[in-house]
Amino acid sequence: MKQTVAIFVYDPVCEVECALAMEAALEDKFEVKLFGIEDLNSKFLFNVDILAFPGGIGDSDEFDEIFEPDHVDVVRDFVSDGGKYLGICMGAYWAGSYYFDILHGIEPVQYISQPDADIVTEGPTLASVEWNGQQEDMYFYDGCAFVGNLSFTDVIATYANGDAMAVYQNTVGLIGCHPESEQWWYELDDFVGWHEGYHNQLFCEFVEGL
Repeated sequence: MKQTVAIFVYDPVCEVECALAMEAALEDKFEVKLFGIEDLNSKFLFNVDILAFPGGIGDSDEFDEIFEPDHVDVVRDFVSDGGKYLGICMGAYWAGSYYFDILHGIEPVQYISQPDADIVTEGPTLASVEWNGQQEDMYFYDGCAFVGNLSFTDVIATYANGDAMAVYQNTVGLIGCHPESEQWWYELDDFVGWHEGYHNQLFCEFVEGL
């Protein structure tokens, strides 16, 4: 029986395009459904295995405007009870202490502000990353790195400066880049080197690893 992944959408803060790309990458291996803020409650999550938050354009102000304290408690309770949290880019930022606060000893931080970061723009670009020992140029849009005490965190991928880019911590899986990216994203920004769906495969394997 397939596990159920529920992907949160609150466009444009949690972008539909990112949610749909996640769905396309996962739908062969998982039961995937999109949901909105009205469904973020314990009753809905009772039949969910993985709660997913995609990328978007949100910051702390948008977070506080979207989520009531009850919503935050529902997410924290879901994770503390063994539910799995998946975050990409902004969804990964939201795992941090200023938001859902479900991490221990590490914090998502803006990669471009980190020492020796090889990217200086907040806009879309390709980041040089090492994913399970393999070099990849992965779609990046002001994503986060994970810093702090990584002793109890499994690092799956790193940026060029060595900062963690994709991690597991208990039942939480976080990615700073966008391995769910689709071909039209590359065409829109005139990027060469479309991954032919390989990064989507890496993303699906990452979620299976949760």
